[in-house]
Amino acid sequence: MLRTRILTALVLVPLVLAALFLLPPLAWGAVTLVVIGIAAYEWARLTGFAPPQWAAVVGGALVAGAVLLFSPLAGFTRGWPGVVIGAVCGTAALFWLLLAPAWVLGRWPTQRRLPMLVVGWIVLLGAWAALVELQARSPWLVLAAMAIVWIADTAAYFAGRAFGRRKLAPLVSPGKTWEGVYGAWVAVALYALALVPYAGTAGFAAPVTAAAIAAWVAFALVVASVSVVGDLFESLLKRHAGVKDSGTLLPGHGGVLDRTDALLAAMPLVALAAQAFLARSP
Repeated sequence: MLRTRILTALVLVPLVLAALFLLPPLAWGAVTLVVIGIAAYEWARLTGFAPPQWAAVVGGALVAGAVLLFSPLAGFTRGWPGVVIGAVCGTAALFWLLLAPAWVLGRWPTQRRLPMLVVGWIVLLGAWAALVELQARSPWLVLAAMAIVWIADTAAYFAGRAFGRRKLAPLVSPGKTWEGVYGAWVAVALYALALVPYAGTAGFAAPVTAAAIAAWVAFALVVASVSVVGDLFESLLKRHAGVKDSGTLLPGHGGVLDRTDALLAAMPLVALAAQAFLARSP
């Protein structure tokens, strides 16, 4: 299994990096929209849709994404106008901040078709729009944002293994602990501080004061925390569906949702922050 995971990563990572840095924003948007279509298919399977209905779930996501990407009304050039990001990513962010934590804690049903259809489109399109918007600004901004999630996940794993005692959500994901979350917070806070010297390069034009640094670290901790909620929410989907993985597309890794659950939750917040505080490069 470990060998398969490594081989898959060795193939996948260079492809993703090449697409991220070499494709123009419109092409990046089209390629990632295909990935969202695959994730929508997995979402339909996890949430109880019958095979004939999978096409509607996937098709709705693809059509909505295509409209956002290619319709003149959406105004996509090198990113979208603020009103589009505010609507698409803002709706997704509100779900992850306000509704998803209660959903996980209450272990609410995830097999009801209409609400799960709406939630799926909100979650998938919000994350997709965020990735496209951030890449249009700078591919490095995408990597920096993703690194928050990766660092949080890695630190949580090792801290949980070393110190884990109190279960975070034992009926949803028994392996996660509060000690793991604390470890993730520490690692992400250090990472956020390490990024402070690059604030101007990223487009932050205001003075880098102590208050601005504290706000940035606090925001990074919120992003890390929301990424944990995304991981738990997908675990809840799989638990209710009675499956171990969301799919089999990625050998050794499961499906697209298995690899992107935390990113789905975190990226809309980052896109909103970028829209509010970072200037676009000319």
